[in-house]
Amino acid sequence: MPFTILPISLILAAACAIINLWLGIRVGQVRQREKAWVGDAGSEPLIRRMRAQLNFVENVVFVLVLVALIELCTGSNIWLAILAGVFVAGRLLHPFGMDGWMPGRMIGATTTMLVQLALAVWAVTIPIVAHYELQRAVPTETVVPAG
Repeated sequence: MPFTILPISLILAAACAIINLWLGIRVGQVRQREKAWVGDAGSEPLIRRMRAQLNFVENVVFVLVLVALIELCTGSNIWLAILAGVFVAGRLLHPFGMDGWMPGRMIGATTTMLVQLALAVWAVTIPIVAHYELQRAVPTETVVPAG
C-alpha cells in the first residue's frame, strides 16, 4: 500500500491545532480574571472569547477536510497552499475582532467564507473534470447494425 504525505494538510492541521490552543488559553485568561469556572457567568468578554474559539472550531473542520481531500485528489500545489495560508491569516485576525477590533473580525469572517467557497467549488470540479477526461480517453465503440 503506497504511503501518501499531504504536506499542505499536515501543516494546516498543525497550524489550526496551535491556533485552537492559543484561543483556549485566551478563554482561560478571561475565566480566571472573571472567576467564571463554569459557563460564561454572564461575562461579555468571556462570551466573546468563547465564541471566537467555537467559531474557529466550526469553520476549521470544513476547510481542513476539503484541503486534505483536494490535496489527495490533485496533489500539493501552490494555490492550495495559498488558500490554506489565507484561511490561517483570517482565523488569526478574527479573535482580535471579537475583542473589539472590528476590521479583524470582518477580514477574518470574509476570508473564511471566501476560502470555504473556493475550496467547495474546487472540490466539486474535481470529479466533474475527471469524468469528462475519462470520457475523452475511452474511445466509444461504433456499433454497426447487422444485416
